[in-house]
Amino acid sequence: MKNGYKNMAVFRTSDVYDEQGEALESLALSFHSFGGVDCFQGAAYTVDVYQDNGLLKEVMRRPGEGSVLVVDGHGSLGCTLLGGNMAATLLENNWAGVVINGAIRDRGELSQLPFGVLALGSNPKRSLKEGAGRENVELHMGGALIRPGAMIYADFDGVLVER
Repeated sequence: MKNGYKNMAVFRTSDVYDEQGEALESLALSFHSFGGVDCFQGAAYTVDVYQDNGLLKEVMRRPGEGSVLVVDGHGSLGCTLLGGNMAATLLENNWAGVVINGAIRDRGELSQLPFGVLALGSNPKRSLKEGAGRENVELHMGGALIRPGAMIYADFDGVLVER
């Protein structure tokens, strides 16, 4: 399959929205697709951090069980929250993809992975590694409420979240 996942239909967020309408919220953020997968979906696992990816490094080592890691980096492009090695670990641990309200790096590596990565932009600067942040909490991003476990649909057009 073009999206790199077995037993997973290719979809478009526009079609999902047309089918489900007001049961979904759209994140009003301008994400860019950096991964090698066109679309991905799964239950949200949420992380709230600011310029520190130490907590993400802990989370990425856990079994993802097909979940989407949703990271609220508060829109900061001042440093990266995810790079190629981290994305490879997420892929190995069966995460469906990652949505980052912040920056990534290693764009070339990310584009070669059969993994979904949406983020606001890129920056080569490393983040702090202190582990500050919260996980498995409600996030307010792009005008939408994202609850842990809510279904996420993501592609190069944007991100939808189950209300």
